[in-house]
Amino acid sequence: MTGDNTTAAATPGAERAPPPASQVLAVVIGNALEFFDFLAFAFFAAQIGRTFFPSDQPILSLLASLATFGAGFLTRPLGAFVIGRMADRVGRKPAMLLTFTLMGVAMLGIGLTPGFAAIGVIAPVLAVTFRLIQGFALGGEVGPNTAFLIEAAPVSKRARYVSLQYVSQSVAVLAAGGIGVALAHYLTPADLDLWGWRVPFLIGAIIVPFGFMLRRTLVETLPDHEAEEAAFAGADGAAPAPRAGYARLAILGLMLLASGTVISYLLTYFTTYASSTLGMADDVAFGATVVNGLTGAVFCYVGGMLADRFGRKPVMMWPHIAMMMLVLPCYWAIEHFRTAEALYGVTFLLVMLASISAVPVLVAITESLPARVRAGSLAMIYAVAISVFGGSTQFVVAWLGDLLHDPLTPAWYMLTFSAAGLLAMLALPESAPGKIRRRG
Repeated sequence: MTGDNTTAAATPGAERAPPPASQVLAVVIGNALEFFDFLAFAFFAAQIGRTFFPSDQPILSLLASLATFGAGFLTRPLGAFVIGRMADRVGRKPAMLLTFTLMGVAMLGIGLTPGFAAIGVIAPVLAVTFRLIQGFALGGEVGPNTAFLIEAAPVSKRARYVSLQYVSQSVAVLAAGGIGVALAHYLTPADLDLWGWRVPFLIGAIIVPFGFMLRRTLVETLPDHEAEEAAFAGADGAAPAPRAGYARLAILGLMLLASGTVISYLLTYFTTYASSTLGMADDVAFGATVVNGLTGAVFCYVGGMLADRFGRKPVMMWPHIAMMMLVLPCYWAIEHFRTAEALYGVTFLLVMLASISAVPVLVAITESLPARVRAGSLAMIYAVAISVFGGSTQFVVAWLGDLLHDPLTPAWYMLTFSAAGLLAMLALPESAPGKIRRRG
């Protein structure tokens, strides 16, 4: 932020001026690149499984690959604790530089590690090691990033700025899916297994130096905590939004983010689900990822605009309820028709609703935390929720689907966690300053 922005943030009654676009771009580009790498592993899970965990039974290779994907979640809480505390004590900028550097190491490592056929058991050991490094980096990424955006944003546009977190992730989904479609279309299955799946990781590694230089231009937003707390409610000098008790807020945050991450990872799992469970062609399956990315990039921002206009609770709840009503019919349609039209239509509908609902959840949790612990607390809540539930989602769904022989297994799983998320939404207080002021 500029010096004028810092003054506005520290003065009760003053609305923040918008931060320079280059500052926001530096944050969201880094976030996009990091999630691009993380999601690419999920999209190419079958090919990676055959490379590092060859087996006569394809389901065993897939499960081993998904377990390796899940291993990256084990170090997320550690990364959240170490890097989140660093962001609250030292600054947002050095924390984001550290996460970006670690992600570059992980990208390059996974992209260059030889397969099991070349170096034996060392190959899966290295693959797991690089996933652990990546998980550590991502655990410390979300807290500082989101803290930066909410501290830099004008009060009346907080949700729109925070929505760029999810927009950048959707762009990452789009990029990974677009590369997947191109590779699946132009390469033979043998070439895709041999070297094609490595392409997105190496592309990410090439981009890392440029992203690092861009992040070095960030201007620190770590606020003077007392002044920030006094001014955080916004332009009219009203009292800050009431804080839920931290234990209660942590529990509700865990429930909300657990629900959100299960939904998100099941939607990105459509690619593996369509190809491995339903037997659809790889290029058709990867197309679902492109639809996912495009839809999320648009409707995450729409969710931010609506949350700024109408408040956090109604915008998180009503799309979520609509999604719950449509989950089973949508999965039935994919399983019954098994066409590109059904797959893409369902992907669009569910991702649209999930994207609108997700943004106000993240905003509400973040703005309910005081500045002095904002980055670290958000990082821990986010990391624990995603580590326990996100890291296991694709593995558990693949395992249950194989065990039960029920193609609707992902739908039942999503519906269960969606119900838990709805309960937390009902209990979460409204945190939008404008809504609180009018309500009082």
